[in-house]
Amino acid sequence: MYNKNLKLNNGVEVPQLGLGTWFIDDKQVAATIKEAAKLGYRHFDTAQAYGNEKGVGEGIRTCGVAREDLFVVSKVAAEHKTYQAAKESIDQTLETMGLDYLDMMIIHSPQPWDKVNQSDDRYVEGNRAAWKALEDAYKEGKLKAIGVSNFKKEDIESLLEVCEIKPMVNQILLHISNTPLDLINYCNEQGIVVEAYSPIGHGEILNQPSIKEMADKYHVSVAQLCIRYTLQVGAISLPKTANPEHLKTNSDVDFVINDKDMETLKHFKQIENYGKSSGFPVYGGKL
Repeated sequence: MYNKNLKLNNGVEVPQLGLGTWFIDDKQVAATIKEAAKLGYRHFDTAQAYGNEKGVGEGIRTCGVAREDLFVVSKVAAEHKTYQAAKESIDQTLETMGLDYLDMMIIHSPQPWDKVNQSDDRYVEGNRAAWKALEDAYKEGKLKAIGVSNFKKEDIESLLEVCEIKPMVNQILLHISNTPLDLINYCNEQGIVVEAYSPIGHGEILNQPSIKEMADKYHVSVAQLCIRYTLQVGAISLPKTANPEHLKTNSDVDFVINDKDMETLKHFKQIENYGKSSGFPVYGGKL
């Protein structure tokens, strides 16, 4: 089990390899959390929009691992662009999950989902209001860390102009063939840790023969190569699976990709089609 931690800008340590839970059903996810915990996973990521916070909370409470040894994350829904809405949603998440605190909570998107790829409005004031709600919950001890997701450089800059507490992470679409180096470098300069969701390109990267060839060179699966790539970029990696075998193999990523191959992967051709997932805003190309 890969067990390296990264330190956030407030000193909190977070397991660099976590488990994403997007599309894992609320009735199934508790069992997945418990199975993952047995394998050594300690970082679990959900969101209000996933509709499975209740099940994730149940899994956290019943997995047999002490709460203080787990890192649990959720996200304020992208539609909450007022202080009150964001504040109430944070309290609702804690109640739904049955937890006294979250290790981190982040703003899911700078734009409401129905505006992503449809509008140039970056909701500056709405994001500042939601961020203020996160700051207050952080100061109250409800959250151990706070951050953002899908934020571009200008979105982060607009928060930095007024925030009291700097974002600790920016969770973005990051995988082989989609490595936004300028944004990653900017976040690094600001002391903001990058998190990679969909590190396996929502499965479409599995269809690239040259990536398969490189994975064979390291005697690993394509999924393992993809996960290891995001770790070596310096990001937190959040592969999603409910498959017990994949839970195990996804965590077996202690090999090292050499520098030449890393450069090749950083500049691998852009995936233009995410297959059946292309309709989701995060794969629309404009976020």
